[in-house]
Amino acid sequence: MASNIFRRIARPSSVFRNRLSENTMRLNSLARPITTVNPKDVEHLSAFKNAWWDENGPFADLHLYAPIRIKFVRDGLANAGAQMRDPALPLKGMKIVDVGCGGGILAERLARIGAQVTGIDASAELINVAKEHAQLDPGISERLNYIQTRVEDFSQQEAESYDAVVASEVLEHVEEPQLFLKECVKIMKPGGSIFITTENRTLATWLVLIVGGEYILGRVPFGTHEWNKFMAPHEVQRILDSYGCKTRLIHGMKMNPLSNRWSWSSCTAIFYGLHAVKQKETGM
Repeated sequence: MASNIFRRIARPSSVFRNRLSENTMRLNSLARPITTVNPKDVEHLSAFKNAWWDENGPFADLHLYAPIRIKFVRDGLANAGAQMRDPALPLKGMKIVDVGCGGGILAERLARIGAQVTGIDASAELINVAKEHAQLDPGISERLNYIQTRVEDFSQQEAESYDAVVASEVLEHVEEPQLFLKECVKIMKPGGSIFITTENRTLATWLVLIVGGEYILGRVPFGTHEWNKFMAPHEVQRILDSYGCKTRLIHGMKMNPLSNRWSWSSCTAIFYGLHAVKQKETGM
């Protein structure tokens, strides 16, 4: 009997073991560094590296989407006071970072209209694709640079160094979107602009983009999007406002499936673009 009593005293109770396990898990969670990178999404998108520049391939819609995104950035910078003296190179002299640049579809086009562009992405495979494709156009080589890195690392070295940050079709693929936006704002000079294009979290988006686009029509590679990671415009605006950025414009965007052309829309239920300007004093 004495030995049984001793074993009971020496052996931790199940309640104690559970609490110990919970505390250990909590400490391990706190010890892990917070990152904006979603490894699953990086792996998924990297798998299409060989088809990234195929305008008839799985990212055909991304290529069709490029012209209106370029117009969004160009017009937004003009409205924010940027001086555009060269019609052929309207963004000449502007330093822009394309965060989550992928294989460079947008970064190349920004460089072609004069911008000094740095494209960053967490995927080494896609950065290599971007670098290789840029070599096909020597005319932009001096205005285009690619770096494989995370935005939270890049911002530490390039704080308040860029006239504009572009985060196009990337917000829905990151972890910790609030941290992601905070790090983007750090990169911008006071008075600089941030341009975001992404998807709203609505029933329409689930039906059109995921059910229709991925499951039925296959216009988007299956598994590209998670509906619960989409963000409503007011959510993005609220976060940017908390980091000292005033929203100038929220535009809806739509594509005509007959002409395969994108245009502006008053409806933000599915696709939208948001332009905000960093105030002179942010307190960050």
